[in-house]
Amino acid sequence: MNGQPRAGLRPYAFERMLENPQALDRLDVDFRWGSYGIRVLKFHHTTFSPGKSVQFHKHSNYEFHFIPRGKGRVILGSEPFSLHEGLMYLTGPGVMHYQEADALEAMDELCLHIDIERLEEDEAAKDGAGDAWGLRWERAEADACIRQLEQLPLHTAADQYRAMECFLAAYRAWDENQPGLFTVIKQCIIQVLLRTTRAYASLPQPELPSRDMKHYRYQQAIQFIKDNYMAPLTLEVVAERVQISPRQLQRIFREQTGSTFSEYMEQVRLLHVCRELAESDRTIDRIAFENGFSSANYLHYVFKKKLGTTPSQYRLQHRVHA
Repeated sequence: MNGQPRAGLRPYAFERMLENPQALDRLDVDFRWGSYGIRVLKFHHTTFSPGKSVQFHKHSNYEFHFIPRGKGRVILGSEPFSLHEGLMYLTGPGVMHYQEADALEAMDELCLHIDIERLEEDEAAKDGAGDAWGLRWERAEADACIRQLEQLPLHTAADQYRAMECFLAAYRAWDENQPGLFTVIKQCIIQVLLRTTRAYASLPQPELPSRDMKHYRYQQAIQFIKDNYMAPLTLEVVAERVQISPRQLQRIFREQTGSTFSEYMEQVRLLHVCRELAESDRTIDRIAFENGFSSANYLHYVFKKKLGTTPSQYRLQHRVHA
C-alpha cells in the first residue's frame, strides 16, 4: 500500500515523497539552460502495483525513468530489459516503450518528463555581452549534455551518480517551502540530465580559459587599493592580500602601469583629494587625513610635486559653486 513500508525491507529512501507523489507536477516550471528552454511536464514518484503494465506508447519529448525500489521490466523499441532497484533508462522522442511491474512485487518509479527546445540566439549571445558572466560555458555544457542525450543507447544503466537523489532534494525544497525554490528545482533537473548522461558515457567538457595570473593579481591589488586607499597601505600589506611577495607585486605594477606601487597609491589618493577640494568645505588637514596622507604638509609636498600647484590654489581654481 502506498506510504507503507514493505515487509522485510529496509526503510524506503523516498518515503517522504509518498505523502504527495505528484506535488511537483502541479508547479508550472520552465527555465533556460544555455541555449535551451526546458519545460517540465512531469516530475514525480509513482508506484506500479504487482503485474501492472503500461502498454506501448511514445512521446515527442524526453522521459527519464529511475527505479528506486521493486522490480519489473521495460521494452525499449523491441528489446526487453529487466528492471530492479538502482537502474534507470531514458526514452527520447519517438521511442516506443512498454513498462510493467513484476507479477508478485510492486515497482516504484521516479519520472522526469521534460520538453527541450532549442532557443533563438539572443542579443546578449550575439554581441558576447554575457560571456563575462559565464554564460558561454553554460551554453557549452548544455550543448554537450543535450547532444549526449540525443545519442544515448536504448538500454538500462545503473544510477551510479545518484540522479535519483535530485528528486528527493526538489521535493524537500517544495515541502519545506525553502527560499529559492525555483532555483533549487531548476538545479535538480539539470543535475538529473547531467548525471544521467554521465552514467552512460563521459561527457566532453569545454576547456575553461586559464587566467593571466599577473593581470589577475594586478586587478585584485588595484581593487583592494580603491576600496582602502584612505588606510595606511604599504606594498607589503597589499602583497599579502593578493598572496604574492612584495617584490613580485612591485614588478607587476611596473609592468602594468609603468610606475611604482607608491606612485600608483599617490595617484589614486590625489584623485580623491582633488575631487574633495573642488566639491567640499572640509579643511585641507581633514582631507589629507581622510585620504591616506600622514599630514597636510606631506599632502602639500606631493600635490605641488605632482600637479605643480598647492591644494589651496587648486581649490580656488576648481571650486564648484552650488
